[in-house]
Amino acid sequence: MVKETQDGQIVLNQPAGHVENGESLQQAVIRETLEEAGWQVEPTAILGMYAFTPFAGADTYHRICVICRPVGHMTDSLDPDILCAGWLTREEIEQHPQRSPLILECINDFENGQNFPINMINNHHLEAK
Repeated sequence: MVKETQDGQIVLNQPAGHVENGESLQQAVIRETLEEAGWQVEPTAILGMYAFTPFAGADTYHRICVICRPVGHMTDSLDPDILCAGWLTREEIEQHPQRSPLILECINDFENGQNFPINMINNHHLEAK
């Protein structure tokens, strides 16, 4: 889990981010987890796809949550937006404000054994000319 600031409040989130141009989802997961948590990971399965609209008229956020195997801690140098990163129990997570309700929804799905094959994500990138 990572701690970050949202609207002046410290909240918990899973490492997250955007897929960069030319990058596969799996590559983005590996990069974002390293940048935000300092851990090298291996994506092993898709947990699920989620959508969250925080309030009427707001943007809808789409999340693809990926199950990963931790490979090793690589660095303590984290993205400037991240206050700290660490492993927490479910009880510890529940005691802190979370960035969105999707955090506990993803944890519930993981604890219930939900997962989909990682190869359901197909990557086809056009070659630059």
